[in-house]
Amino acid sequence: MSEQAGLFDPESPGTAAPGARQAELAELAEQIRYHERAYRAGQPEIPDSAFDDLFDRYQELADALGLPEEERLDRGPGADHTEGFETVEHPIPMLSLEKLSPNRRDSKGVLIPPREQLRSWHARRLADLGLPYQHQLLLLVEPKIDGISVSLRYERGLLVRAMTRGDGKRGDVITRQVRQAGAAPERLEGLRGSLEVRGELYWPRAAFEAHNARLEAAGERKLLNPRNGCAGMMKRKDPEGLEEAGIRAWLYQIAWSEGVSLPARHSEQLEWLAKAKAPVYQDDITLLEGPDAAFDHCESFEARRPTLGYDIDGMVIKLDDLGLAERLGSTGHHPHWGIAFKFPPERKRTRLREVIAQVGKSGKLTPVAEFDEVHLAGTAVSRASLHNYPELERKDIRIGDWVFVEKAGEIIPQVVGVDHGERPADAAPISRPTRCPSCGADVLEEAIFLYCPNPACPAQLCERLEHFASRKAMDIDGLGSVLVGLLVEHLGVRSPVALFALEASAIAGLERMGERSAQNLLAGIEAAKSRGLARVLNALAIRHVGETMAEELANHFGSAEALRAFAARYVAGDAEAIARVAPEKGQGAIEGLARKSADSIFAELDSAPMRVILDGLAAAGVDLRAKAGRVERVEGIAGKSFVLTGTLPTLKRSEAAARIKAAGGRVSGSVSKKTDYVVAGEDAGSKLDKAQKLGRPILDEAALLALLGD
Repeated sequence: MSEQAGLFDPESPGTAAPGARQAELAELAEQIRYHERAYRAGQPEIPDSAFDDLFDRYQELADALGLPEEERLDRGPGADHTEGFETVEHPIPMLSLEKLSPNRRDSKGVLIPPREQLRSWHARRLADLGLPYQHQLLLLVEPKIDGISVSLRYERGLLVRAMTRGDGKRGDVITRQVRQAGAAPERLEGLRGSLEVRGELYWPRAAFEAHNARLEAAGERKLLNPRNGCAGMMKRKDPEGLEEAGIRAWLYQIAWSEGVSLPARHSEQLEWLAKAKAPVYQDDITLLEGPDAAFDHCESFEARRPTLGYDIDGMVIKLDDLGLAERLGSTGHHPHWGIAFKFPPERKRTRLREVIAQVGKSGKLTPVAEFDEVHLAGTAVSRASLHNYPELERKDIRIGDWVFVEKAGEIIPQVVGVDHGERPADAAPISRPTRCPSCGADVLEEAIFLYCPNPACPAQLCERLEHFASRKAMDIDGLGSVLVGLLVEHLGVRSPVALFALEASAIAGLERMGERSAQNLLAGIEAAKSRGLARVLNALAIRHVGETMAEELANHFGSAEALRAFAARYVAGDAEAIARVAPEKGQGAIEGLARKSADSIFAELDSAPMRVILDGLAAAGVDLRAKAGRVERVEGIAGKSFVLTGTLPTLKRSEAAARIKAAGGRVSGSVSKKTDYVVAGEDAGSKLDKAQKLGRPILDEAALLALLGD
């Protein structure tokens, strides 16, 4: 049997009982939401192809169950909004392209080859245009850059706004980030009117590798791949330093224009952009007639991927005649004038021998497949993540199965399917663990994941200690992964508390250490004692507590003692405590804290192991109080609530926020009737709109500085 024939091999939607199908649909929806959140956070856990498979199965079940469109998950472009960024409406929706899928099936469950899918797409376009079926449309074929979509608005030749795709209707404003990175030209030569040009931000391989080398030299964790790294860099609220990264843009489409005379063909518009000194992908653009010529070109281009200085994940096929393209229109999800050809990743078939539960620093139990070794993208692979137990069960993976393995982004091994047609008679189902395989603690279930709740769990130990010492946590200079391993193995360090009891003589006896290195480490540990409560909370790897939430908790409660007392009340079901931070409606006292997250956070803070750690840190002299900045109350600022939006002329938003707080004011991320002032700069978006609707006072930077007494 071929490797493709048995891939997934899901049951026809009509063969399972309605209750089972409803349960699978709900589980798929939960997984899709989770992976969308992970993608928006710049930390995707599965490749695009695996996400596409999840969504295809979701749609298949939704169709079979007759789920109305308005109740379905929206597979428009992924909503990539990041808190703290302004969102602005696209004048013309910024939609994703329809894709040729290797796993698409017809109504009888038979796989439809991608070439046939392209022929069908071409035939539908001919029918839509009223052209004879034998007509061959002129198609423009270009490489599909593996980056993040961007929309650039130019007025009188000058760049005035850069935006992400967002949900296709509204995107985040990233003008400062794009400018700081030098990713797109500040000026288009010869342009007198206005236009919006769309393209892709990407990270050339050489520049990405140089950035990773700098991270490694600084003792920081390297970025996973150029695409995710690019997305994360463009969502840095403080863009300083982006000019060193080397992120660039390819521009491929003019979405609209005013006061500009443009050619009528897509290929000619790209030539027009090139003359205006815009970075366009001109050398590898090809014009071909009909679907078969286009498909053959796409397949042949794959051999060129290793020779390029940047990543591509497929090809884009679109009509060259823009008049015809405009007549075709679009759905709510994708335009009819183009379609994407995705390169299939290298895939190997192998025997699954075992599935183990791996415990991460947050206690998450991830099923990991162990299989007969295969070679992928030049490396030997014998282990791969299965992501979560519901996904493992949905694919019906069993010990002894023949499975298909590929590398996501040619980096991370993934088990992407099962050859059910070759299943051995003794294939054994895989059970969810009920106890942590490392410490034996009862496992907790949260959404689609299982967790070990014990922060002293040995399997979590090294990762937790490394995170505890990291720069954005306790910032213990010199305490990286190698030294953490030595401390655990040779000195019996079992918790963060033990770090503060280390002695120089013991450290100096470790491999590659000496007296001076030991003294430097102890100095770093001593300095960490004064970091304050927010850094401690972030350092403890509490689920749902990152830098921002740690600061919110520390500022709200002021001390670990007050926080722990509140956690005990919350866990005991104190109605006043629950209503205070997680009311049924509206925002609680801690911005960004939802009920599910609150349940998890306060339960962990009130757990016996966490109480032991916090008591030990206090006994070691670690400051468990909020680091209060110096406040000199300024009349007109003190006690007032401010919202900052857009780019200010001279102040960074973080600087403006710090000055407001230092004057006794509060800074919020959302506009409401309780907002006293909205401070608006360039590219202010939805928050400014809401402030105007609510009639809230709006200040510019000069007015804010006047209030501050400058």
